[in-house]
Amino acid sequence: MFSADNIIEQTRQYVEVQLADDGSGHDWWHIYRVWILSVKLAEAEGADRTVTELAALLHDIADWKFHDGDDTIGPKKARQWLEKLGADSSTIDPVCEIVSTLSFKGAGVSTPMRTLEGKVVQDADRLDAIGAQGIARTFAYGGHKNRLIYHPDQKPVLHQSFADYKKNDGHSINHFYEKLLLLKDRMNTATGKKMAEERHLFMQQFLDQFFREWDGEA
Repeated sequence: MFSADNIIEQTRQYVEVQLADDGSGHDWWHIYRVWILSVKLAEAEGADRTVTELAALLHDIADWKFHDGDDTIGPKKARQWLEKLGADSSTIDPVCEIVSTLSFKGAGVSTPMRTLEGKVVQDADRLDAIGAQGIARTFAYGGHKNRLIYHPDQKPVLHQSFADYKKNDGHSINHFYEKLLLLKDRMNTATGKKMAEERHLFMQQFLDQFFREWDGEA
């Protein structure tokens, strides 16, 4: 018999094992933070908890960045897992839709979420991409991909297509201008927008200090 609490707990255990050893900033603890944020946002905004929690837990189960740019593998793996647990289509379909459409795809690419649950999980994922956590994850991912921290001759690129965004291999500081500093104004929910303000400010303060030190002024 389908039990929401049971399937959420089994999914939590499954994802924790799958992503425990990730060193790119897309590890279990990223998932955990997004999950907790999603619950908070769902409560504030009135979203369905089951769909929200499962989508949050499974949103990075097979990220395209680690599967040769294949953005279909994540929702496929999520669907296989939920079907294995005996979840019904009224749960599986909206969860997989969220996993499929959640990710940032470039500065010039719109990524609207159709459902409230999608908006909540997308906001939670984006909140973990900014602020102190976002800064830490940016450099973890840059190190994982063997990218420079910064190069003054390499300017940010505001990608106009997902295909171009996938090819991006710029230094880590550019990532702030190509994605992270754009997220505050792309939040969906009132709660997410409010939470994003402080995290956005923290990133701006970090970048100000970074460039002052780079120029030997601090």
